[in-house]
Amino acid sequence: MAACVNCHRRSGLGMIEGQTVVPPVTGKHLFHVGEGRDAEMALPHPEAKSANRAAYTQVTLARALREGVNPEGRRFAFLMPRFALDDTTMALLIGYLRQLSRGPSPGVGVDTLQFATIITPDADPVKRRAMLSVLEQYFGRENTFYHGESPPLQPSRTQARAQHRWQLHVWTLAGGPESWETQLHERLHREPVFAVISGISGSTWAPVHRFCESESIPCLFPNVDLPLVSQQGFYTVYYSKGVLLEAELIARALEDPPPAERARRVIQIFRSGDIGADAAAELQALATTAGLTTVNRPLQASTAAAIAAALKVTAAGDAIVLWLRAEELTQLRVAPPDGATVFLSGIMSGLEHAPLPEAWRGVARMTFPFELPSQRATLLNYPIGWFTLHNVPILDARTQVDTYIACSVVADTFGLMLDNFLRDYLVERLEATLDSRLVVGYYSRLGLAAGQRFASKGGYLVRFTGPSGTPIAAASEWLVP
Repeated sequence: MAACVNCHRRSGLGMIEGQTVVPPVTGKHLFHVGEGRDAEMALPHPEAKSANRAAYTQVTLARALREGVNPEGRRFAFLMPRFALDDTTMALLIGYLRQLSRGPSPGVGVDTLQFATIITPDADPVKRRAMLSVLEQYFGRENTFYHGESPPLQPSRTQARAQHRWQLHVWTLAGGPESWETQLHERLHREPVFAVISGISGSTWAPVHRFCESESIPCLFPNVDLPLVSQQGFYTVYYSKGVLLEAELIARALEDPPPAERARRVIQIFRSGDIGADAAAELQALATTAGLTTVNRPLQASTAAAIAAALKVTAAGDAIVLWLRAEELTQLRVAPPDGATVFLSGIMSGLEHAPLPEAWRGVARMTFPFELPSQRATLLNYPIGWFTLHNVPILDARTQVDTYIACSVVADTFGLMLDNFLRDYLVERLEATLDSRLVVGYYSRLGLAAGQRFASKGGYLVRFTGPSGTPIAAASEWLVP
């Protein structure tokens, strides 16, 4: 619990937690006087300023760590632990702090920041074009702020973005997922980048996730509905758990009724090889823990006959979960079993536009890990207006809005980093400021605590209020599993 990284963070540049300010502990800040405009501008955040502090030396820093006093003899706050370190260990620690976060990360040039976006071979072509249309326009817009080699006469924190161009590299992968990591390492060797922004995949993102973690590259808000959930990951930040969150929402609904009213069995229908198979595995694990019996019926073909056969052996009291795409729902030609409870994935089926047959609409509940359409319209005004202003055609609204939010989050975060262009610090500043954003697109809110990597954590269950094309309505409160 007393590990330095918990408060001073991986970058060593500190943090703010409520009223508590944790100062930077890198050599750049420790061994320089903490006063004056230049010193203030070099700080990672203005609250970190330590007025009139003398520079540390190796002796005074060792005393600070052991006794909890600064170079002037003032005592630290009680939150700062004292460490009983021998001379050898102390020398190693101080040597580490001297080099920690010393210079800009790879991909940061004198006047250019290098980014990549990653496209996997199974990405939907329309969504791919939608994402790139926003990235290209946003990067072009960002470069209009560039002031060239002449810095402002009076530097300020808000002018930092004007000192660097943004350059985008599109890394398009080929072949199967087993080869993606090798391809990415080769691309990075040829084109060092500071961060991966957005990106898109049709199925797994796991190889990309592993690559970014192994190379310590921030991977910010990829357009993926099947993220990799990892307890050790630091650099990859997602909007949500996608279909895995939907599985958690359904599990929550199945557990809510009294035991006498719970589903007799959970029947899951999904196409083999699609992301619904992963969601079904997640729900099966959760249902088993809750004492429910799960029967999986994978489809080898998305035909009306195959779907009808999967539904044939169902009975009253069963809960039917449809992990099906919109085009597969149109093949749903049989009526639902009497008394069955039906759930379907909103992400896979097209959200409020899901083409669910009329016979199923009255009994189905759809997972909806976004803000409701009636409330979301206002949240989308700004990005949609930006698309109109910059002549970006709407090809896939959610992909484009999510891509726009990813770009604007990075731009706003850079405005707080000044010249501290460090990969670790980018992620840390994003954690600290994300929940203050007003423009969040499809989501009710976005926020990250230290170590969290899913910015939106809940959703609704919704019901269909009428035939196709009519609005949906909430069938639950906002649920956070």
